[in-house]
Amino acid sequence: MRTIVNAADMIIKSSWFICQCIFLVYISALAVMDFKTRKLPLKTLLSGFFIAAAGCLCGRELPLVLLAAGGCTGIVFLLISRASGEAFGYGDSILILIIGVFLGFWNLLYLLLGAFSMAAVFSAVMMIKHGFSRKSSFPFVPFLAAAYLGGMFIGTY
Repeated sequence: MRTIVNAADMIIKSSWFICQCIFLVYISALAVMDFKTRKLPLKTLLSGFFIAAAGCLCGRELPLVLLAAGGCTGIVFLLISRASGEAFGYGDSILILIIGVFLGFWNLLYLLLGAFSMAAVFSAVMMIKHGFSRKSSFPFVPFLAAAYLGGMFIGTY
């Protein structure tokens, strides 16, 4: 009986880490889909809101205003997608909204800094070595997934 109580206590104490791992599987699956097809299925994408809601219930003490600000950042990216004629895809923007609700405003900014930095380096290398032009496009979700994994690895979130 004592080991069951200890196991339950351990699960409760590590619930945020479990939520992070579930979110990592989710964002990794989306990265593979985006890389292969350059499209994100809407139902699969929106299922991330359930993971974000679970993340809010995992015992993290993050103020609600930071979670809302993270979501508002995603809404700004949706407006950018619309204004740019979807040069930055709606799927990417919806995913940023979900990540913002899951991680909060400041952690989302760290993640975006990492993702955009990696995408910039990738773009520069591709322009130099493979003749990409300014009009070339590439999937962005793999960079979001890599930045999320990196943030988990160094303990940012």
